[in-house]
Amino acid sequence: MGVVNVTPDSFSDGGRLADAAAAIAHGQALWAAGADLLDVGGEATNPRAAPVSAETEWARIEAVVTGLAATTDALISVDTTKAAVARAAIVAGADVINDVSGGRFDPAIVDVAAEAGVGYVLGHLRGASLAEVFAAEAPIGFDDVRAELAAAVAALPSALVARTFIDPGLGFGKGADPATNLALVARAGELAAAIGRPVVIGASRKRFLAATLTAAGVAVDPAALDRATVGVSLAAIAAGAHVVRVHDVVGLRAALVGYAAAASVAPGD
Repeated sequence: MGVVNVTPDSFSDGGRLADAAAAIAHGQALWAAGADLLDVGGEATNPRAAPVSAETEWARIEAVVTGLAATTDALISVDTTKAAVARAAIVAGADVINDVSGGRFDPAIVDVAAEAGVGYVLGHLRGASLAEVFAAEAPIGFDDVRAELAAAVAALPSALVARTFIDPGLGFGKGADPATNLALVARAGELAAAIGRPVVIGASRKRFLAATLTAAGVAVDPAALDRATVGVSLAAIAAGAHVVRVHDVVGLRAALVGYAAAASVAPGD
């Protein structure tokens, strides 16, 4: 899943693709590089970003969703927590709604996805807004995430369950210790087996990766974050994740080719 952020304030690439033509070209390049899904977002979900209205969010991404749906064969995912944006995106050609809130911010989004017959990524977090999510200090462990995601899936309309992916929500209120997020990566397959739904892992360029690099004495810059993302994404796949969400599709694709080639060789060959 390649990231196409059409926002002025995303934590790692805000403003770079604010122009629709640039965002469409970027999405086309990600698709050509091997992305199966293109995840288009019009509202940043980092602690410093200001909330925006559904109208503003949709105005940012409308041309991008329409353009990528018309010019690529990728599945188009829209990263939103708002039912109104999801509804408009589906009409414009979106195949998947990627909701980091799992329906907590706008419960109607679940019904929109269910009624439209599209895919749904159900993200894990606690709180009714991003401000609440990032203000929380209580640690959230694997057992908590598993139980809360299981309950959220059980509450979905029955028609939507078979089209739902689960996302443990790396970086969303998981505390300051990178180990909490890394444990969720390492146990991705266990999470999928426990709930019976495929897992999406989105570690790309997140703060816990920067903290992990710093703790190891590695200088943090965009290139280092992308390399760390590749490493964690490969670990997620090895652990049983079904989809990995990344900014650097080129780097991950090359790593996946090497990983798959090595993994396919039988011992002794």
